[in-house]
Amino acid sequence: MLDKRTFYIDGQWVAPAEARDLDVIDPSTETVCAKISLGSQADTDAAVAAARRAFASWSQTSREERLELLEKLYSLYKARSAEMAEAISTEMGAPMALAQTAQWGAGAGHIKNFIRVLKEYSFEAPLGDHAPGNQILHEPIGVCALITPWNWPMNQVALKVVAALAAGCTMVLKPSEIAPLSAMLFAEMIDEAGFPAGVFNLVNGDGPGVGTQLSGHAEVDMVSFTGSTRAGKAISINAADTVKRVSLELGGKGANIVFADADEKAVVRGVRHCFMNSGQSCNAPTRMLVERSAYEQAVQTAIDVASKTEVNQASLEGRHIGPVVSDVQFDKIQRLIQQGIDEGARLVAGGTGKPEGMTDGYFVRPTVFADVTNEMTIAREEIFGPVLCIIPFDTEEEAIRIANDSPYGLTHYVQTQDGEKANRVARQLRAGMVQMNGEALGGGAPFGGYKQSGNGREGGPWGLEEFLEVKVVTGWS
Repeated sequence: MLDKRTFYIDGQWVAPAEARDLDVIDPSTETVCAKISLGSQADTDAAVAAARRAFASWSQTSREERLELLEKLYSLYKARSAEMAEAISTEMGAPMALAQTAQWGAGAGHIKNFIRVLKEYSFEAPLGDHAPGNQILHEPIGVCALITPWNWPMNQVALKVVAALAAGCTMVLKPSEIAPLSAMLFAEMIDEAGFPAGVFNLVNGDGPGVGTQLSGHAEVDMVSFTGSTRAGKAISINAADTVKRVSLELGGKGANIVFADADEKAVVRGVRHCFMNSGQSCNAPTRMLVERSAYEQAVQTAIDVASKTEVNQASLEGRHIGPVVSDVQFDKIQRLIQQGIDEGARLVAGGTGKPEGMTDGYFVRPTVFADVTNEMTIAREEIFGPVLCIIPFDTEEEAIRIANDSPYGLTHYVQTQDGEKANRVARQLRAGMVQMNGEALGGGAPFGGYKQSGNGREGGPWGLEEFLEVKVVTGWS
């Protein structure tokens, strides 16, 4: 068992102000893999104060100084890839193959892309030829509270921390208390890279504790949060008294519109994407909308994919899915699967209970519901497990209406070989991202959503600008 009860504050690993231990559970085995501490107000205050002190000098560093440190961080991140993959796999249950590629790789990609953005970004420019004495400056916003989730830990840590560092901000990171080990390893890399004391700080804690303390803190200028919509609303309310900037990346209920003329791999691709990371992705295509003439074949294909999707321990090699992250998450998924059955959806694969032979660990059966209506609970709530809902449609207009009939608007998907139709549908979908025919987002693409999926963008120049203020100066010479 790992002892990880210290915090990284002002360039040092320090003991918590008071002992508040928490067990970190390996979801594959339900055993304790590490012990951390939950921070108190004193720890939060110390971290914020360190960040505030460091801001005066760090905010004035040159682009070249920040680039040099970020490139050192990138080298360290690549050199310790095996350690990072193991930490992620242990803490949140990603199978090693996924942890070594997509999970670790997401962090690497974001560091690389922010280095590229920082090299190219124009922090100063004239307003225009009509006002030659007006200069527009993009300056770091200040001390940032970064609150990250457990499902894609390095993806979110890198999107927030590296963007804030590149912008010239200082910060306090609160990773998920359920999966904190990867973030603590990342903090070791920050330290080894040589970032000045106080620029980056890490305090473990839960949402009601450190999360609330940070979002309402008078000396915090911005909160960047990724997690549930419910928690995002609470953070926004708590931050309102100090009128700080709040950037939110929240839940999703992605619609995957499969037209009859979609390519032959579209349904298989969609089911696998839904089950990836055990369904624990905010941008998962969990509602598959299928044109009526292709509907029954799509259902049969989904059944086949689900039946061939293996579930096993995260530590094992192979192309299986692992457990969900916790007993709380497992119980929520089981409740929603049962609710889908009770509300009349046709269960065609999986169902409640654990896969055969799996006794220990939070393992969920890959589940497919057919004949779902968009009014059912399973079509409206974010399940965050390997559960797919298949909904038929008759017309393009109906597909768009169903897709948009959701409180969320993060990522929608379109499958058709008719380019004009694809573009026409994409323009009408109310979501921050639309992925068509299996093409992934490019490096540095803006990640974020409409409606209750959030209000900010991460990645690329848009992610950098989340951490910048805009200032106009007249009389510039």
